[in-house]
Amino acid sequence: MTVAFFSGKRRRTAAALGAVSAGLLVLAACGDKPTPLATVTVGSDSVHTEATCYNDGEPLKESEVQKCLTKGTPTKIEFGVDDKVRMGVDPEIAENGWTLLFGVQPVEQEPYKKSYRTIPGNAFFSSQTGEPTTKADVNIMETKGKKVIGIYRFQFEKES
Repeated sequence: MTVAFFSGKRRRTAAALGAVSAGLLVLAACGDKPTPLATVTVGSDSVHTEATCYNDGEPLKESEVQKCLTKGTPTKIEFGVDDKVRMGVDPEIAENGWTLLFGVQPVEQEPYKKSYRTIPGNAFFSSQTGEPTTKADVNIMETKGKKVIGIYRFQFEKES
C-alpha cells in the first residue's frame, strides 16, 4: 500500500517556502547594497542612473571628484524649453543633501535636502554667456557636509 506523505497543496507550499528561503539566503550572502539612483522625468519620459562615482556612502577622494564630473557617458533625455523637468533622488541622497551642477559649476549655494524638485526646461538651455544651447550636461552631486559622496550624470538635449 502506498501512502502519500504530503498532499499536492502541501508539496507546493513547501516548495514555495523553500524557494523563498533560498532566495533570501542568496540576497543575504551578497552583502552589497544597491547604489542609490537619481531620476529625471519629463512628461511621461523618465530616465534614471546610478552614480558615475560612488564609494558605498563614504566620501570620494578630492582628486577624483573633478574626473567624475566628466567621466563616462551621461544618461540622456530630450525635452522642450516649455517642459517641466522633475528631478528625484533616493531618500538616502536627500538625507545627505544634493547639489545641481551645470557641467562642473554648482548652481546653488546650499545642498537641497528634499528628494524631489521641479525646474522649468528653459533653465537648462542657455550658456553662461546667455547664448542658447541645444545640450546641457547636468550633474547631481551628493554631499555630506563638505564631502562629496556621489556624482550622478545626465545630458539634457533640446527637443527639435
